[in-house]
Amino acid sequence: MIIVIVALVIFFYLVPVGLWISALAAGVKVSITTLIGMRLRRVEPASIILPLVKATKAGLDLDVGLLEAHYLAGGNVDRVVNALIAAERAGIPLSFERACAIDLAGRNVLEAVQMSVLPRVIETPEVTAVAKDGIELKVKARVTVRADIDRLVGGATEATVIARVGEGIVTTIGSSASHKEVLENPDSISKTVLEKGLDAGTAFEILSIDIADIDVGQNIGARLQADQAEADKRVAQAKAEERRAMAVAREQEMKAYTQEMRAKVVEAEAEIPRAIAQALREGKLGVFDYYSLQNLQADTQMRKSFGEKGEKREDEKT
Repeated sequence: MIIVIVALVIFFYLVPVGLWISALAAGVKVSITTLIGMRLRRVEPASIILPLVKATKAGLDLDVGLLEAHYLAGGNVDRVVNALIAAERAGIPLSFERACAIDLAGRNVLEAVQMSVLPRVIETPEVTAVAKDGIELKVKARVTVRADIDRLVGGATEATVIARVGEGIVTTIGSSASHKEVLENPDSISKTVLEKGLDAGTAFEILSIDIADIDVGQNIGARLQADQAEADKRVAQAKAEERRAMAVAREQEMKAYTQEMRAKVVEAEAEIPRAIAQALREGKLGVFDYYSLQNLQADTQMRKSFGEKGEKREDEKT
């Protein structure tokens, strides 16, 4: 009895009779040996038969072996079948091989088909650009894209589209002579950006670019001019400070030179008594001549003192 029970359990495990009956009832021709082979190859029969039933009812002719091969490759059979059914209903040409390639590439093939039927709107972040008159503009755009099935494998993602649109907005505003032109005709941004063919090399086709919002920002040109003027002022101040320092240094040099000259004068004056004494010893200068020289010096000193007192009185009066 135990052997019989074990044999029955193994049999019903290897042979999914219920799934086989469901397939036959749906008009899908699959043999018992095929289901047993799936079990032996560690393939869940329900993951192959149920999508096959769905495809057959939708009018698609798919091979069990191809579905099993896609399953073994790590693909999502049910999602591929749903994508094929959606594409067939929408009239979008999509082969089984292409759908499997998109699925194995890591893309959601069903979402791509749905996006081909119903385009998606991508809102770009706030893009800041400056016109030639120096006025900053902040722009938000809405990009309507549709998935391109043929370029889905190897095509760039939405991030690339957003980056290219932002670049086109900056280029268009930057080439405008005045920010007023952009405010008056915001559709000029859309036309210019669309003409650049930004969807090249991406997995999408850009249908339209609409400007959702545009605001006036700061006067960047005036701020840059103010910063330049401030920088020029600092440079001028630095040069003036350099000239002042050179003048101060020159003044100190002249003072030192004056002190040096005064020292030489004092040194020369110190030689006068020696010369007079030498002249007296040699008889070149008489005593009366010496006294006359002393009287002349005393008279000069007196006149000098009188002149200094007069200058002080004049200063006090003023």
